[in-house]
Amino acid sequence: MNLVPIHLLILLIFLNRYIAGLWLRRLRGRHFDDKVEGYEPTVAIAVPMFNEGQRICRTIDSLLRLDYPLEKLEVWIVDDCSTDDSYHWARQAAAGHPHIRVLRNPANLGKRRSINQVVQESTAELIISVDSDVEVDPQAVRHLVARFSRADIAAVGGRVHVANAHQNWLTRMQAVKYHLSYEYIKAIEQAFQSVLCLSGCLTAYRRQVLLQLQPVLENRQVLGVPIKYGEDRFLTRQILKAGYRTVLTLEATCRTRVPATLSQYFSQQLRWRRSNAIDFLGGLSHIWRLHPVVALHYASLFALLLSYPVLILDSLLVGSFLPLASFHLLVVGALGVIYRLDTRKAPSGTRVGALSLLPMSILMPVTYLLYTPLALFTLDSGSWETRGHTPTPAGATNRLPHSPLAEATA
Repeated sequence: MNLVPIHLLILLIFLNRYIAGLWLRRLRGRHFDDKVEGYEPTVAIAVPMFNEGQRICRTIDSLLRLDYPLEKLEVWIVDDCSTDDSYHWARQAAAGHPHIRVLRNPANLGKRRSINQVVQESTAELIISVDSDVEVDPQAVRHLVARFSRADIAAVGGRVHVANAHQNWLTRMQAVKYHLSYEYIKAIEQAFQSVLCLSGCLTAYRRQVLLQLQPVLENRQVLGVPIKYGEDRFLTRQILKAGYRTVLTLEATCRTRVPATLSQYFSQQLRWRRSNAIDFLGGLSHIWRLHPVVALHYASLFALLLSYPVLILDSLLVGSFLPLASFHLLVVGALGVIYRLDTRKAPSGTRVGALSLLPMSILMPVTYLLYTPLALFTLDSGSWETRGHTPTPAGATNRLPHSPLAEATA
């Protein structure tokens, strides 16, 4: 089998992610991350929650420390029918803070629709999505709103750090991955204000744009099955499809907990593979409207998603997997050195070792070989596949109610 095109594809993606984006960042200097000082719109923070338990208190505590005028800030904790005591802990943490409301959905609706509830209930200019396991930096909101420097910027994402980086080898590996993603991988998309996936951990949206897109966001299905995975990527793509810009700033930061066991990690990777596949397919009809460099980047990533498992399988069949694995190890080792150089001035408690990324040389081919085909054959799964969530039973409604949320406390 002639695998030269796949190798050229890998080279193109590597150049885009680690060379071109970095070069554009240095070329544009301060204009790479434009901002407007003194902008203070009204803000509603939406925190969808499912089976978070007592950890939701950490998220709420971080939101109480935000440096933003309380008269322009409201926080909505939306419990999506948790089966544990999350709702109790959220109410307890919010007690005595009138700008925080804890709500409960009448049925399990998923993350996207939980945020839509806040969009319907609030009148704020901006809606900020914050995941329920995230701790937000006190200055994050100010940094996010400052990036709405143009009327056509509809969404601004922040940077995500790993909160449990030192828990074990797996979390240390993911800490390096997150660093490389924000420092390098997203840079080329950031340069053209067309970031393809803004994390729900910390992203601000113009409320009017979310209202405009609500009919599309309400009826997301695959083969007739409502799906709840890949909400962040789907929403970002719909914003780009509507002709708006999406930007990213590294100054707005938060911390999230990443999977600490292989079962959790592989479940996450399967969910992300599904999300990548379905939204890469959906984007083929309109991605050409973006800047040609971004469109090429998009197409190459989709091609790699489909072709890389072929490269791995072929290497196993012809007995050349060892050289391929050695090449993986070399590249991953080099990236680990880059990470260590980038973080050499960071406090020791916030960084991990240069060798922490090495397990990726094994996990990457495994996830591509096994989970890419599995994802393609299970695109119609409706489950979040996280925190013990089970899909909505057949025949049960997951339609957004027209009335206010079932329960609310100040």
